Amino acid sequence: MRLLLTSAGVTNTSIHNALVDLLGKPIADSNALCIPTASYGHPQAGPGVAWRFISGREARTPMCELGWKSLGVLELTALPSIDEELWVPWVRETDVLLVNGGDALYLCHWMRQSGLADLLPSLSETVWVGLSAGSMVMTPRIGEDFVRWKPPAPGDDSTLGIVDFSIFPHVDHEDMPGNSMAEAARWAAGIPGPAYAIDDQTAIKVTDGTVDVVSEGQWKLFSS
Repeated sequence: MRLLLTSAGVTNTSIHNALVDLLGKPIADSNALCIPTASYGHPQAGPGVAWRFISGREARTPMCELGWKSLGVLELTALPSIDEELWVPWVRETDVLLVNGGDALYLCHWMRQSGLADLLPSLSETVWVGLSAGSMVMTPRIGEDFVRWKPPAPGDDSTLGIVDFSIFPHVDHEDMPGNSMAEAARWAAGIPGPAYAIDDQTAIKVTDGTVDVVSEGQWKLFSS
C-alpha cells in the first residue's frame, strides 16, 4: 500500500503532486472510496463533519472535492453486517481510499472489526490518503494526549503500526492553541521511536518503505 499521511488533506500544490505521483495517473482518471468513520468517535466531530467530508464541503481539508472519476462511501461500521464477497471487491477495485479525521482509536477499532485492517497488506497498488486521525491510525502509537474514545476491551494508545513512526498533526493551528511545536516536543518525548510533528501544509509520503516529507509549511522529526 502507498501512503499519503496528511494533517489536513491535499492543501497545496506539493501535496497534490505527491498524490498524483502515488496514483500514477491523473485524479480525474482515478476511482476513490471515502471513509468517514473516524468522525463519529470524536467529541468535536460527529455526523455534520462526516457529511461535509463526504459531500466535498470541507474547503480547509480538501479530499473528496478534488475531481475524482468516481467517489463512493465505505462506512466501516456497516461492513461486519455485509458479506466479504460483496465489499472486498469494492476496496480491491478502487484506486484510493480517502480517510477522514476524527478519533484515531475509534477508526482503528472499526478497521479491525470490519476486516479492513487484515486486507491492507494485500492492497499493494492502492493509495491511502489519511487526514489527521486517518493518518495517525497507520502509526504504532498516538500518545495519551490524543486518546478520547476508548475501545470496549481495555487497551492503550496503540494503533495499526503500518509505519514505524508516530504523527502529531495540526502544529501551530490557529484554532488549536495547544498544538504548538513545544507541545509536540513534549508529546514526542513520551513516544517510543521516531515521531513527526506536521502542520496543515505538510504530508508524509510512504512508498515501498521509503519515507519522504512533502511540505510547504512547518514540520519536525523527533527521534527517541
